[in-house]
Amino acid sequence: MSSETIARRYARAVFELGKELKNLPVIARDLADFSASFEKSDELRMVLSSPLIAEEQREALLKEVGQRMSLSETALSTLRLLAKRRRLSALPDMVRQLEKLVDEDAGTLRATVTSAGPLGESYLAKLRAELEKSTGRKVVITHVQDPSLIAGIVTRIGDRVIDGSVKARLESFRESLLRT
Repeated sequence: MSSETIARRYARAVFELGKELKNLPVIARDLADFSASFEKSDELRMVLSSPLIAEEQREALLKEVGQRMSLSETALSTLRLLAKRRRLSALPDMVRQLEKLVDEDAGTLRATVTSAGPLGESYLAKLRAELEKSTGRKVVITHVQDPSLIAGIVTRIGDRVIDGSVKARLESFRESLLRT
């Protein structure tokens, strides 16, 4: 079974459980926080994934990390189950799938806005309002800077890309010159 399939199944189960327990945002946040730590720490990943570490030691480590991070009981139980079944490697994918399910349930779209330089909060607020107006859904914007764009912005919402960068315009101009 592929890691993506495993991640989707666990995410769906956690989503349903979170909805039932009415603490889905807390569980999703806790799992995302742990996943970020898990991805950043080679030592944590190695210890929790090593077949040489006894299950009791892995449980104790997860419990200690869970307490230090103030993880909810449901999030900790999910992590313990993933560790027991040797599926912690699927955790980052599972968290991404879970975030998608939470966003769909809340009617939220995530947009990534890339610009050459910093954008003011008022500009981002106006852009968010326009995106919400055009999509009819709440939009959460993540801003990224990429100096290679020269100027302008690139907006990604799901699989849609709106490229208003100078870099894209220059590339388009160059292609049209090459065709003629």
